[in-house]
Amino acid sequence: MADTDPETAPILVDIILPIEQSDDRDVQRTALASKLEVSADRVIDFRLRKHSIDARQKQIKAQLRFEVGLDKALPPEPVLNPDYPSVTKSSPAVIIVGCGPAGLFAGLRCLERGLKPILLERGKDASARRFDLGPILKQGIVIEDSNYCFGEGGAGTFSDGKLYTRATKRGPVRTIYETLVAHGAPERILIDAHPHIGSNLLPKVVMAMRESIISAGGEVHFGAKVTDFLVTGQKIEGVQTADGRVFRANHTILATGHSARDIYQLLHRKGIQLEQKPFAVGVRIEHPQPLIDSLQYHYKNGQERPLYLPAASYRLATKIDDRGVHSFCMCPGGFIVPAATENDEVVVNGMSLARRDSPFANSGMVVTVEPEDTAPFQTEHGVLAGIAFQKHLEMVAKTSGGGGQMAPGQRVTDFLEGKDSANLPVTSYFPGIKAARIDKLLPEWIVRRMRRGLTIFGKQMRGYITEDCNLIGFETRTSSPVRIPRDPTSLQHPEIQGLYPCAEGAGYAGGIVSAALDGIRCADAVNSHQTAHKLMPRRAN
Repeated sequence: MADTDPETAPILVDIILPIEQSDDRDVQRTALASKLEVSADRVIDFRLRKHSIDARQKQIKAQLRFEVGLDKALPPEPVLNPDYPSVTKSSPAVIIVGCGPAGLFAGLRCLERGLKPILLERGKDASARRFDLGPILKQGIVIEDSNYCFGEGGAGTFSDGKLYTRATKRGPVRTIYETLVAHGAPERILIDAHPHIGSNLLPKVVMAMRESIISAGGEVHFGAKVTDFLVTGQKIEGVQTADGRVFRANHTILATGHSARDIYQLLHRKGIQLEQKPFAVGVRIEHPQPLIDSLQYHYKNGQERPLYLPAASYRLATKIDDRGVHSFCMCPGGFIVPAATENDEVVVNGMSLARRDSPFANSGMVVTVEPEDTAPFQTEHGVLAGIAFQKHLEMVAKTSGGGGQMAPGQRVTDFLEGKDSANLPVTSYFPGIKAARIDKLLPEWIVRRMRRGLTIFGKQMRGYITEDCNLIGFETRTSSPVRIPRDPTSLQHPEIQGLYPCAEGAGYAGGIVSAALDGIRCADAVNSHQTAHKLMPRRAN
Protein backbone atom coordinates (compact mmCIF):
# COMPACT_ATOMS: atom_id res chain seq x y z
CA MET A 1 0.00 0.00 0.00
CA ALA A 2 1.50 3.33 -1.03
CA ASP A 3 0.28 6.90 -0.86
CA THR A 4 1.80 8.79 -3.82
CA ASP A 5 -0.15 12.03 -3.54
CA PRO A 6 2.54 14.65 -4.35
CA GLU A 7 1.09 16.93 -1.69
CA THR A 8 1.64 14.30 0.98
CA ALA A 9 5.02 14.17 2.68
CA PRO A 10 6.29 11.91 3.98
CA ILE A 11 4.86 8.95 2.05
CA LEU A 12 4.02 5.74 3.92
CA VAL A 13 4.98 2.56 2.06
CA ASP A 14 4.61 -1.08 3.12
CA ILE A 15 6.98 -3.69 1.70
CA ILE A 16 7.80 -7.35 2.37
CA LEU A 17 11.37 -8.67 2.18
CA PRO A 18 13.11 -11.99 2.94
CA ILE A 19 14.17 -11.72 6.59
CA GLU A 20 17.86 -12.20 5.77
CA GLN A 21 17.82 -9.15 3.47
CA SER A 22 15.50 -6.94 5.50
CA ASP A 23 18.26 -4.80 7.06
CA ASP A 24 20.05 -4.07 3.76
CA ARG A 25 19.49 -0.38 2.91
CA ASP A 26 20.14 -0.91 -0.81
CA VAL A 27 17.60 -3.74 -0.95
CA GLN A 28 15.11 -1.61 0.97
CA ARG A 29 15.59 1.34 -1.41
CA THR A 30 15.10 -0.83 -4.49
CA ALA A 31 11.93 -2.40 -3.05
CA LEU A 32 10.51 0.99 -2.10
CA ALA A 33 11.20 2.41 -5.56
CA SER A 34 9.53 -0.62 -7.15
CA LYS A 35 6.47 -0.24 -4.91
CA LEU A 36 6.22 3.45 -5.76
CA GLU A 37 6.93 2.77 -9.45
CA VAL A 38 9.75 5.33 -9.54
CA SER A 39 13.49 5.13 -10.15
CA ALA A 40 15.64 4.34 -7.09
CA ASP A 41 17.48 7.68 -7.31
CA ARG A 42 14.23 9.48 -6.46
CA VAL A 43 14.07 7.70 -3.10
CA ILE A 44 16.24 10.30 -1.39
CA ASP A 45 15.47 9.37 2.20
CA PHE A 46 13.51 6.68 4.05
CA ARG A 47 12.90 5.82 7.67
CA LEU A 48 11.63 2.55 9.20
CA ARG A 49 8.35 2.98 11.04
CA LYS A 50 7.14 -0.59 11.70
CA HIS A 51 8.82 -3.99 11.71
CA SER A 52 7.28 -7.43 12.14
CA ILE A 53 8.25 -10.99 11.24
CA ASP A 54 5.98 -13.35 9.31
CA ALA A 55 7.12 -16.93 10.04
CA ARG A 56 3.98 -18.71 8.85
CA GLN A 57 5.72 -20.08 5.76
CA LYS A 58 9.06 -21.81 5.44
CA GLN A 59 10.57 -18.69 3.85
CA ILE A 60 10.45 -16.17 6.68
CA LYS A 61 9.59 -12.63 5.67
CA ALA A 62 9.91 -9.20 7.27
CA GLN A 63 6.92 -6.89 6.94
CA LEU A 64 8.20 -3.31 6.92
CA ARG A 65 6.59 0.11 6.86
CA PHE A 66 8.69 3.10 5.84
CA GLU A 67 8.31 6.83 5.63
CA VAL A 68 9.79 7.83 2.29
CA GLY A 69 11.12 11.16 1.17
CA LEU A 70 10.56 11.22 -2.58
CA ASP A 71 12.89 13.72 -4.27
CA LYS A 72 13.55 15.30 -0.87
CA ALA A 73 14.95 14.53 2.54
CA LEU A 74 12.60 13.65 5.38
CA PRO A 75 12.06 16.23 8.10
CA PRO A 76 14.19 15.55 11.20
CA GLU A 77 12.74 13.30 13.87
CA PRO A 78 11.26 15.18 16.81
CA VAL A 79 13.43 14.96 19.91
CA LEU A 80 11.67 13.12 22.73
CA ASN A 81 12.45 14.88 26.00
CA PRO A 82 10.94 14.37 29.47
CA ASP A 83 9.83 17.98 29.82
CA TYR A 84 6.82 18.60 32.09
CA PRO A 85 5.31 21.83 33.42
CA SER A 86 6.05 22.57 37.06
CA VAL A 87 3.43 22.54 39.78
CA THR A 88 3.53 24.19 43.20
CA LYS A 89 2.29 23.52 46.71
CA SER A 90 -0.85 25.45 45.89
CA SER A 91 -1.67 23.33 42.82
CA PRO A 92 -4.64 20.95 43.32
CA ALA A 93 -3.29 17.70 44.75
CA VAL A 94 -4.11 14.21 43.52
CA ILE A 95 -3.20 11.16 45.60
CA ILE A 96 -2.07 8.21 43.47
CA VAL A 97 -1.85 4.91 45.34
CA GLY A 98 0.67 2.70 43.54
CA CYS A 99 3.80 3.46 41.55
CA GLY A 100 3.37 0.96 38.72
CA PRO A 101 2.77 1.96 35.09
CA ALA A 102 -0.74 3.25 35.83
CA GLY A 103 0.45 5.35 38.75
CA LEU A 104 3.52 6.72 36.98
CA PHE A 105 1.65 7.68 33.81
CA ALA A 106 -1.19 9.13 35.86
CA GLY A 107 1.40 11.21 37.70
CA LEU A 108 2.96 12.53 34.50
CA ARG A 109 -0.49 13.33 33.09
CA CYS A 110 -1.41 15.22 36.25
CA LEU A 111 1.62 17.44 35.71
CA GLU A 112 0.48 18.16 32.15
CA ARG A 113 -2.93 19.17 33.54
CA GLY A 114 -1.53 21.45 36.25
CA LEU A 115 -2.32 19.01 39.06
CA LYS A 116 0.16 18.01 41.75
CA PRO A 117 0.58 14.20 41.92
CA ILE A 118 1.40 12.57 45.27
CA LEU A 119 2.42 8.98 44.61
CA LEU A 120 2.34 6.51 47.49
CA GLU A 121 4.16 3.19 47.00
CA ARG A 122 4.20 0.43 49.61
CA GLY A 123 7.51 -0.97 48.32
CA LYS A 124 10.96 0.45 47.67
CA ASP A 125 12.47 2.37 44.80
CA ALA A 126 13.62 0.20 41.88
CA SER A 127 17.29 0.38 42.84
CA ALA A 128 16.76 -0.77 46.43
CA ARG A 129 14.05 -3.20 45.37
CA ARG A 130 16.54 -5.15 43.23
CA PHE A 131 18.43 -6.24 46.37
CA ASP A 132 15.23 -7.62 47.91
CA LEU A 133 14.93 -10.16 45.10
CA GLY A 134 18.02 -11.98 46.37
CA PRO A 135 16.40 -13.48 49.49
CA ILE A 136 13.42 -14.84 47.55
CA LEU A 137 15.69 -16.40 44.93
CA LYS A 138 18.40 -17.77 47.23
CA GLN A 139 16.78 -18.37 50.60
CA GLY A 140 13.13 -18.64 49.59
CA ILE A 141 12.25 -15.73 51.89
CA VAL A 142 9.70 -13.21 50.63
CA ILE A 143 10.05 -9.58 51.74
CA GLU A 144 6.34 -8.96 51.69
CA ASP A 145 6.29 -5.30 50.61
CA SER A 146 9.30 -5.46 48.27
CA ASN A 147 9.42 -8.32 45.76
CA TYR A 148 8.65 -9.17 42.14
CA CYS A 149 5.15 -7.68 42.52
CA PHE A 150 5.55 -4.71 44.87
CA GLY A 151 7.80 -1.69 44.49
CA GLU A 152 8.58 1.09 42.05
CA GLY A 153 7.42 0.24 38.53
CA GLY A 154 5.02 -2.48 39.65
CA ALA A 155 5.02 -6.16 38.71
CA GLY A 156 6.31 -5.54 35.17
CA THR A 157 9.59 -3.94 36.23
CA PHE A 158 11.39 -7.16 37.11
CA SER A 159 9.14 -9.52 35.20
CA ASP A 160 9.83 -8.79 31.58
CA GLY A 161 8.67 -5.38 30.39
CA LYS A 162 6.59 -6.64 27.46
CA LEU A 163 4.75 -3.76 25.81
CA TYR A 164 2.66 -5.55 23.20
CA THR A 165 -1.00 -4.67 23.60
CA ARG A 166 -4.32 -4.98 21.81
CA ALA A 167 -5.59 -1.92 23.69
CA THR A 168 -5.34 0.42 20.69
CA LYS A 169 -8.97 1.51 21.14
CA ARG A 170 -8.31 2.64 24.71
CA GLY A 171 -5.98 5.48 23.88
CA PRO A 172 -2.81 6.69 22.18
CA VAL A 173 -0.48 3.68 22.45
CA ARG A 174 2.33 5.45 20.60
CA THR A 175 2.28 8.21 23.23
CA ILE A 176 3.06 5.57 25.85
CA TYR A 177 6.02 4.31 23.82
CA GLU A 178 7.31 7.82 23.18
CA THR A 179 7.13 8.65 26.89
CA LEU A 180 9.13 5.52 27.70
CA VAL A 181 11.73 6.41 25.05
CA ALA A 182 11.96 9.95 26.42
CA HIS A 183 12.88 8.35 29.75
CA GLY A 184 15.57 6.06 28.36
CA ALA A 185 13.81 3.08 26.75
CA PRO A 186 15.36 1.87 23.46
CA GLU A 187 13.93 3.60 20.39
CA ARG A 188 13.30 0.18 18.84
CA ILE A 189 10.05 -0.07 20.80
CA LEU A 190 8.62 2.59 18.46
CA ILE A 191 9.12 0.23 15.52
CA ASP A 192 8.71 -3.39 16.64
CA ALA A 193 5.28 -4.98 16.25
CA HIS A 194 5.82 -6.74 19.61
CA PRO A 195 7.94 -4.24 21.56
CA HIS A 196 9.83 -5.33 24.66
CA ILE A 197 12.17 -3.47 27.00
CA GLY A 198 13.51 -6.23 29.25
CA SER A 199 13.86 -6.51 33.01
CA ASN A 200 17.46 -5.27 32.91
CA LEU A 201 16.54 -1.94 31.27
CA LEU A 202 13.06 -1.14 32.56
CA PRO A 203 14.11 -0.23 36.15
CA LYS A 204 16.19 2.70 34.85
CA VAL A 205 13.23 3.90 32.79
CA VAL A 206 10.81 3.92 35.72
CA MET A 207 13.38 5.67 37.93
CA ALA A 208 13.72 8.37 35.28
CA MET A 209 9.92 8.77 35.21
CA ARG A 210 9.94 9.20 38.97
CA GLU A 211 12.61 11.91 38.65
CA SER A 212 10.46 13.73 36.09
CA ILE A 213 7.58 13.79 38.57
CA ILE A 214 9.71 15.01 41.46
CA SER A 215 11.63 17.62 39.46
CA ALA A 216 8.33 19.15 38.28
CA GLY A 217 7.03 19.51 41.83
CA GLY A 218 5.23 16.21 42.39
CA GLU A 219 5.89 13.85 45.29
CA VAL A 220 6.82 10.16 45.40
CA HIS A 221 6.84 8.37 48.77
CA PHE A 222 8.21 4.84 49.21
CA GLY A 223 7.44 2.60 52.17
CA ALA A 224 4.01 4.27 52.17
CA LYS A 225 1.60 1.33 52.46
CA VAL A 226 -1.97 2.61 52.48
CA THR A 227 -3.96 1.04 55.33
CA ASP A 228 -7.04 3.25 55.45
CA PHE A 229 -9.19 5.45 53.24
CA LEU A 230 -10.46 8.60 54.91
CA VAL A 231 -14.09 8.74 53.84
CA THR A 232 -16.64 11.25 55.09
CA GLY A 233 -20.16 10.53 53.96
CA GLN A 234 -19.79 9.43 50.35
CA LYS A 235 -16.57 11.30 49.64
CA ILE A 236 -12.91 10.32 50.01
CA GLU A 237 -10.76 13.00 51.60
CA GLY A 238 -7.42 11.23 51.82
CA VAL A 239 -5.58 8.13 52.95
CA GLN A 240 -3.55 6.93 55.92
CA THR A 241 -0.39 4.82 55.68
CA ALA A 242 0.90 2.03 57.90
CA ASP A 243 3.34 4.37 59.64
CA GLY A 244 0.56 6.78 60.62
CA ARG A 245 1.06 9.45 57.97
CA VAL A 246 -2.05 11.12 56.57
CA PHE A 247 -2.25 12.48 53.02
CA ARG A 248 -5.24 14.62 52.11
CA ALA A 249 -6.69 15.47 48.70
CA ASN A 250 -10.10 15.63 47.03
CA HIS A 251 -9.12 13.00 44.46
CA THR A 252 -7.48 9.59 44.90
CA ILE A 253 -6.48 7.36 42.00
CA LEU A 254 -6.29 3.75 43.18
CA ALA A 255 -3.65 2.01 41.02
CA THR A 256 -2.38 -0.74 43.30
CA GLY A 257 -2.04 -3.67 40.87
CA HIS A 258 -3.63 -7.11 40.96
CA SER A 259 -1.70 -8.48 43.97
CA ALA A 260 -2.57 -5.85 46.60
CA ARG A 261 -5.05 -8.14 48.34
CA ASP A 262 -5.06 -6.04 51.50
CA ILE A 263 -6.61 -3.17 49.52
CA TYR A 264 -9.54 -5.35 48.41
CA GLN A 265 -9.96 -6.51 52.02
CA LEU A 266 -9.87 -2.90 53.25
CA LEU A 267 -12.54 -1.84 50.76
CA HIS A 268 -14.65 -4.87 51.68
CA ARG A 269 -14.40 -4.12 55.43
CA LYS A 270 -15.46 -0.52 54.83
CA GLY A 271 -18.50 -1.72 52.88
CA ILE A 272 -17.31 -0.21 49.58
CA GLN A 273 -18.75 -2.09 46.63
CA LEU A 274 -16.64 -4.73 44.85
CA GLU A 275 -17.48 -7.28 42.15
CA GLN A 276 -16.14 -10.69 41.21
CA LYS A 277 -14.68 -11.01 37.69
CA PRO A 278 -13.15 -13.78 35.57
CA PHE A 279 -9.42 -14.47 35.74
CA ALA A 280 -7.22 -17.46 34.91
CA VAL A 281 -4.93 -19.89 36.71
CA GLY A 282 -2.62 -22.70 35.66
CA VAL A 283 1.10 -23.36 35.37
CA ARG A 284 4.25 -22.13 33.67
CA ILE A 285 5.19 -24.37 30.76
CA GLU A 286 8.91 -24.38 29.93
CA HIS A 287 10.68 -25.69 26.80
CA PRO A 288 14.22 -25.44 25.49
CA GLN A 289 14.29 -22.26 23.40
CA PRO A 290 16.02 -24.03 20.45
CA LEU A 291 13.01 -26.37 20.23
CA ILE A 292 10.54 -23.47 20.01
CA ASP A 293 12.82 -21.79 17.45
CA SER A 294 12.81 -24.91 15.29
CA LEU A 295 9.02 -25.27 15.50
CA GLN A 296 8.30 -21.63 14.68
CA TYR A 297 11.02 -21.09 12.08
CA HIS A 298 10.56 -24.45 10.33
CA TYR A 299 13.98 -26.02 10.67
CA LYS A 300 15.32 -29.14 12.37
CA ASN A 301 15.77 -29.07 16.14
CA GLY A 302 19.47 -28.75 16.97
CA GLN A 303 20.17 -26.39 14.08
CA GLU A 304 21.51 -23.02 15.24
CA ARG A 305 19.13 -20.10 14.91
CA PRO A 306 20.41 -17.49 12.43
CA LEU A 307 21.55 -14.27 14.09
CA TYR A 308 19.01 -12.16 12.18
CA LEU A 309 16.11 -14.04 13.83
CA PRO A 310 15.00 -13.22 17.39
CA ALA A 311 14.16 -15.92 19.91
CA ALA A 312 10.85 -17.34 18.68
CA SER A 313 7.60 -16.85 20.57
CA TYR A 314 4.13 -18.35 20.25
CA ARG A 315 0.53 -17.71 21.20
CA LEU A 316 -1.90 -20.58 21.67
CA ALA A 317 -5.58 -20.44 22.56
CA THR A 318 -8.66 -22.63 22.44
CA LYS A 319 -11.95 -23.06 24.29
CA ILE A 320 -12.80 -26.26 26.18
CA ASP A 321 -16.25 -26.71 27.77
CA ASP A 322 -16.98 -22.97 27.87
CA ARG A 323 -13.63 -22.06 29.42
CA GLY A 324 -10.63 -20.58 27.68
CA VAL A 325 -7.34 -22.46 27.68
CA HIS A 326 -4.46 -20.30 26.50
CA SER A 327 -0.82 -19.34 26.72
CA PHE A 328 -0.16 -16.21 28.75
CA CYS A 329 2.78 -13.80 28.96
CA MET A 330 5.07 -15.91 26.75
CA CYS A 331 8.75 -15.21 27.45
CA PRO A 332 11.15 -16.29 24.68
CA GLY A 333 14.74 -16.61 25.87
CA GLY A 334 13.49 -16.05 29.40
CA PHE A 335 13.38 -17.27 32.98
CA ILE A 336 10.72 -18.41 35.43
CA VAL A 337 10.75 -16.35 38.63
CA PRO A 338 9.07 -16.56 42.06
CA ALA A 339 6.25 -14.00 42.28
CA ALA A 340 4.87 -14.72 45.76
CA THR A 341 3.97 -11.78 48.00
CA GLU A 342 3.68 -13.76 51.25
CA ASN A 343 5.81 -16.50 52.78
CA ASP A 344 3.11 -19.17 52.94
CA GLU A 345 2.71 -19.34 49.14
CA VAL A 346 4.53 -20.20 45.92
CA VAL A 347 3.64 -18.30 42.74
CA VAL A 348 5.51 -18.45 39.43
CA ASN A 349 5.78 -15.90 36.64
CA GLY A 350 7.97 -15.35 33.57
CA MET A 351 10.49 -12.69 32.57
CA SER A 352 13.27 -12.10 30.08
CA LEU A 353 16.12 -9.65 29.63
CA ALA A 354 16.39 -7.29 26.67
CA ARG A 355 18.65 -9.75 24.82
CA ARG A 356 16.26 -12.68 25.32
CA ASP A 357 19.24 -15.01 25.18
CA SER A 358 18.36 -17.57 27.87
CA PRO A 359 18.30 -21.18 26.58
CA PHE A 360 14.71 -21.51 27.86
CA ALA A 361 11.27 -20.46 26.63
CA ASN A 362 8.39 -20.23 29.08
CA SER A 363 4.77 -19.22 29.05
CA GLY A 364 1.80 -19.30 31.32
CA MET A 365 -0.60 -22.10 30.38
CA VAL A 366 -3.86 -21.19 32.04
CA VAL A 367 -7.57 -21.93 32.22
CA THR A 368 -10.26 -19.28 32.65
CA VAL A 369 -11.92 -19.15 36.07
CA GLU A 370 -15.46 -17.73 36.14
CA PRO A 371 -17.04 -16.49 39.38
CA GLU A 372 -19.22 -19.61 39.61
CA ASP A 373 -16.06 -21.77 39.64
CA THR A 374 -15.14 -20.31 43.04
CA ALA A 375 -18.46 -21.29 44.64
CA PRO A 376 -16.80 -23.45 47.36
CA PHE A 377 -15.10 -20.31 48.69
CA GLN A 378 -18.05 -17.92 48.44
CA THR A 379 -19.82 -18.82 51.68
CA GLU A 380 -16.84 -17.79 53.77
CA HIS A 381 -15.25 -15.14 51.54
CA GLY A 382 -18.12 -13.67 49.52
CA VAL A 383 -16.97 -11.31 46.78
CA LEU A 384 -13.34 -12.15 47.64
CA ALA A 385 -13.85 -15.85 46.79
CA GLY A 386 -11.57 -15.60 43.74
CA ILE A 387 -8.73 -14.33 45.92
CA ALA A 388 -9.32 -17.17 48.37
CA PHE A 389 -9.18 -19.66 45.48
CA GLN A 390 -5.89 -18.15 44.26
CA LYS A 391 -4.47 -18.26 47.76
CA HIS A 392 -5.52 -21.90 48.22
CA LEU A 393 -3.60 -22.96 45.10
CA GLU A 394 -0.56 -20.92 46.12
CA MET A 395 -0.48 -22.61 49.52
CA VAL A 396 -0.84 -26.03 47.88
CA ALA A 397 2.16 -25.16 45.68
CA LYS A 398 4.10 -24.16 48.81
CA THR A 399 3.47 -27.43 50.65
CA SER A 400 4.14 -29.51 47.52
CA GLY A 401 7.33 -27.75 46.45
CA GLY A 402 9.85 -28.91 49.02
CA GLY A 403 10.35 -25.75 51.10
CA GLY A 404 11.26 -22.10 50.56
CA GLN A 405 10.23 -21.05 47.07
CA MET A 406 10.79 -24.47 45.47
CA ALA A 407 7.88 -25.19 43.14
CA PRO A 408 6.08 -28.40 42.18
CA GLY A 409 6.95 -29.65 38.69
CA GLN A 410 5.83 -32.39 36.30
CA ARG A 411 6.83 -33.35 32.78
CA VAL A 412 4.08 -32.36 30.38
CA THR A 413 3.98 -35.92 29.01
CA ASP A 414 3.44 -37.30 32.52
CA PHE A 415 0.77 -34.69 33.19
CA LEU A 416 -1.12 -35.84 30.10
CA GLU A 417 -0.72 -39.53 31.02
CA GLY A 418 -1.50 -39.04 34.72
CA LYS A 419 1.68 -40.48 36.20
CA ASP A 420 4.65 -39.54 38.38
CA SER A 421 7.73 -37.91 36.88
CA ALA A 422 10.76 -39.98 37.89
CA ASN A 423 12.93 -36.93 37.23
CA LEU A 424 12.54 -33.50 35.70
CA PRO A 425 14.30 -31.62 32.90
CA VAL A 426 16.65 -28.79 33.81
CA THR A 427 14.80 -25.51 34.48
CA SER A 428 15.49 -21.78 34.58
CA TYR A 429 13.58 -21.50 37.87
CA PHE A 430 16.38 -20.60 40.28
CA PRO A 431 14.81 -21.76 43.59
CA GLY A 432 14.36 -25.22 42.05
CA ILE A 433 11.51 -27.62 41.39
CA LYS A 434 10.37 -30.85 42.99
CA ALA A 435 8.55 -33.64 41.15
CA ALA A 436 4.86 -33.60 42.08
CA ARG A 437 1.53 -34.69 40.63
CA ILE A 438 0.32 -31.35 39.31
CA ASP A 439 -2.52 -33.26 37.69
CA LYS A 440 -3.73 -34.08 41.24
CA LEU A 441 -2.87 -30.78 42.89
CA LEU A 442 -4.98 -28.65 40.54
CA PRO A 443 -8.79 -28.99 40.55
CA GLU A 444 -10.10 -31.70 38.24
CA TRP A 445 -12.04 -29.24 36.08
CA ILE A 446 -8.85 -27.30 35.36
CA VAL A 447 -6.76 -30.43 34.70
CA ARG A 448 -9.35 -31.85 32.30
CA ARG A 449 -9.50 -28.70 30.22
CA MET A 450 -5.75 -28.18 30.28
CA ARG A 451 -5.11 -31.73 29.09
CA ARG A 452 -7.45 -31.30 26.16
CA GLY A 453 -6.02 -27.89 25.38
CA LEU A 454 -2.42 -29.13 25.45
CA THR A 455 -3.36 -32.03 23.17
CA ILE A 456 -4.79 -29.55 20.65
CA PHE A 457 -1.71 -27.32 20.91
CA GLY A 458 0.54 -30.34 20.36
CA LYS A 459 -1.22 -30.94 17.03
CA GLN A 460 -0.97 -27.27 16.05
CA MET A 461 2.77 -27.17 16.92
CA ARG A 462 4.15 -30.65 16.22
CA GLY A 463 6.85 -31.25 18.83
CA TYR A 464 5.36 -28.92 21.46
CA ILE A 465 4.46 -31.91 23.64
CA THR A 466 7.81 -33.41 24.58
CA GLU A 467 9.55 -35.05 27.53
CA ASP A 468 11.93 -32.08 27.58
CA CYS A 469 9.11 -29.82 28.77
CA ASN A 470 8.25 -28.95 32.40
CA LEU A 471 4.99 -27.78 33.90
CA ILE A 472 5.74 -25.70 37.01
CA GLY A 473 3.10 -24.60 39.52
CA PHE A 474 1.34 -22.35 39.90
CA GLU A 475 0.60 -19.34 37.66
CA THR A 476 -2.19 -17.62 39.60
CA ARG A 477 -1.65 -13.85 39.22
CA THR A 478 -2.74 -13.44 35.61
CA SER A 479 -5.22 -10.71 36.55
CA SER A 480 -7.34 -9.56 39.45
CA PRO A 481 -10.26 -11.80 40.51
CA VAL A 482 -11.98 -8.61 41.70
CA ARG A 483 -13.26 -5.55 39.91
CA ILE A 484 -13.65 -2.25 41.73
CA PRO A 485 -16.62 -0.69 39.91
CA ARG A 486 -16.55 2.82 38.49
CA ASP A 487 -18.85 5.09 36.55
CA PRO A 488 -18.05 4.75 32.82
CA THR A 489 -18.05 8.52 32.33
CA SER A 490 -16.57 10.06 35.49
CA LEU A 491 -14.42 6.96 36.25
CA GLN A 492 -15.26 7.46 39.94
CA HIS A 493 -16.49 4.70 42.18
CA PRO A 494 -20.31 4.76 42.08
CA GLU A 495 -20.51 5.07 45.88
CA ILE A 496 -17.43 7.15 46.75
CA GLN A 497 -16.92 10.56 45.16
CA GLY A 498 -13.27 11.31 44.39
CA LEU A 499 -12.12 7.66 44.31
CA TYR A 500 -10.91 6.56 40.86
CA PRO A 501 -10.34 2.76 40.58
CA CYS A 502 -7.60 2.32 37.99
CA ALA A 503 -5.89 -0.27 35.79
CA GLU A 504 -5.11 -3.93 36.56
CA GLY A 505 -5.86 -3.89 40.25
CA ALA A 506 -9.32 -2.47 39.61
CA GLY A 507 -10.02 -4.81 36.70
CA TYR A 508 -9.63 -2.33 33.81
CA ALA A 509 -6.29 -3.26 32.25
CA GLY A 510 -4.05 -6.22 31.49
CA GLY A 511 -0.42 -5.26 31.04
CA ILE A 512 1.99 -2.35 31.10
CA VAL A 513 0.57 -0.38 28.18
CA SER A 514 -3.12 -0.81 28.93
CA ALA A 515 -2.42 0.07 32.58
CA ALA A 516 -0.52 3.20 31.50
CA LEU A 517 -3.39 4.21 29.24
CA ASP A 518 -5.87 3.76 32.06
CA GLY A 519 -3.69 5.84 34.35
CA ILE A 520 -3.83 8.66 31.81
CA ARG A 521 -7.62 8.29 31.50
CA CYS A 522 -8.06 8.54 35.26
CA ALA A 523 -5.84 11.61 35.50
CA ASP A 524 -7.87 13.23 32.71
CA ALA A 525 -11.07 12.33 34.56
CA VAL A 526 -9.73 14.02 37.70
CA ASN A 527 -8.87 17.09 35.67
CA SER A 528 -12.35 17.18 34.11
CA HIS A 529 -13.95 16.96 37.53
CA GLN A 530 -11.63 19.64 38.90
CA THR A 531 -12.38 21.95 35.95
CA ALA A 532 -16.13 21.37 36.23
CA HIS A 533 -15.97 22.13 39.96
CA LYS A 534 -14.23 25.44 39.26
CA LEU A 535 -16.91 26.41 36.74
CA MET A 536 -19.86 25.60 39.02
CA PRO A 537 -21.84 28.72 39.94
CA ARG A 538 -21.63 29.68 43.58
CA ARG A 539 -24.65 30.62 45.65
CA ALA A 540 -24.87 34.21 46.84
CA ASN A 541 -24.79 34.70 50.60
